Amino acid sequence: MTIRLRVALVAACVVHAAPVLSQATPLSRADAVRSALTQGARLGVARADSLLASAQVALARTRPNPGLSLSYSKSVPTYHALVDIPLEFPGIRSLRIRAAEIGAQAADLRNQFVRASIALDADTTYTQAVAARERLVLSTRNARDADSLLHMVERRQSAGDASDMDVELARVNAGQQANVQVGDSLTLVSSLLDLQAVLGMTDQRLAIAVTDSLTMPADAATPGTTLSETAASLAYESATLAARLQRRSIWSSPSLSFGFDTGDPDQTGLLPVFGIGIGLPLFDRNRAGIAQAEAERARAAAELTLAQVEARTEIARAVRERQTAMSRVQRDQVLVTSANRVAAMSLTGYREGAFSLPNVLEAQRNARDVLTQYIDDLAAAWIATAELRVLALPPAPTGKP
Repeated sequence: MTIRLRVALVAACVVHAAPVLSQATPLSRADAVRSALTQGARLGVARADSLLASAQVALARTRPNPGLSLSYSKSVPTYHALVDIPLEFPGIRSLRIRAAEIGAQAADLRNQFVRASIALDADTTYTQAVAARERLVLSTRNARDADSLLHMVERRQSAGDASDMDVELARVNAGQQANVQVGDSLTLVSSLLDLQAVLGMTDQRLAIAVTDSLTMPADAATPGTTLSETAASLAYESATLAARLQRRSIWSSPSLSFGFDTGDPDQTGLLPVFGIGIGLPLFDRNRAGIAQAEAERARAAAELTLAQVEARTEIARAVRERQTAMSRVQRDQVLVTSANRVAAMSLTGYREGAFSLPNVLEAQRNARDVLTQYIDDLAAAWIATAELRVLALPPAPTGKP
């Protein structure tokens, strides 16, 4: 099979894939983020955690129900009725409610962080799809230019101005650029399918097409305390209060009993009965509850330290990556202009016989590499900016449970 035939087959594959992309629904970056936040699979887990925390607050606020006891005995008085009302120490009740409320606030912040992470995944995947589209546009243009150069060399060969080696060299170059075009087409399809997965779409075919351009990203603020750190700090505070609650719960809650006896032939009417009950910590001093609460507090402290270390590391990495990417983009903008000018000058010189074909191919290769690097650096700057934006998100107001 000749190089010309292989190039034709590669072009046919790209042309066949073009209608599939043209039938896809246009999707902007904002729409992609919105769709991910409404259909993302991870949202269900975060919502469940918030609901569980709210239920724990409601449980902490409940009061124990009174008990009614009715009994009969042969000895007088024969009938007994008692109402037992459990009592709670005010300090223990307020401590239990406060621990549950802080835990609910931590769950709300974790929910916010999950939503921010989902939005970041959608934004990052969208950027990768846009970069893949731009690379496909570039490789399509390169393949077209390489094919035009091949025809030019063949015409010059017919006129006796080019050698057989020049024709073969131009043919190899055209075939390579066509292969790059097909590879970039497959990369774009893969990126769009990844974006559909992030958006919760189950279609096995391409259903969307990115529409935003890959321009310079906006400025990014330097993050302070992240949502994950704040949530971990609140979780540690809640665990500390829970451990304190268990230590104060060595004595069981007292109860107040009152009622009446009746059925005594010597004393007619109802005979009032009053009493106070309290559990004695003889066999159990709540050691298991205290040990479990202390273990949870130690775990919360370790998670807080881990969250702080990871947040500082992510912030430093994102800041460094953005600064590096922005510096490269600024240099790329100058290099792109120069490389395109050199490629155009070399092609003009080849037409006029001043340059050889290898000089033209080298100039075009440099221009292609610079443009590809420019696209990759822009995408890296966008991704790092999005990461910093998520890390800098302040906690949204949460209603008191």
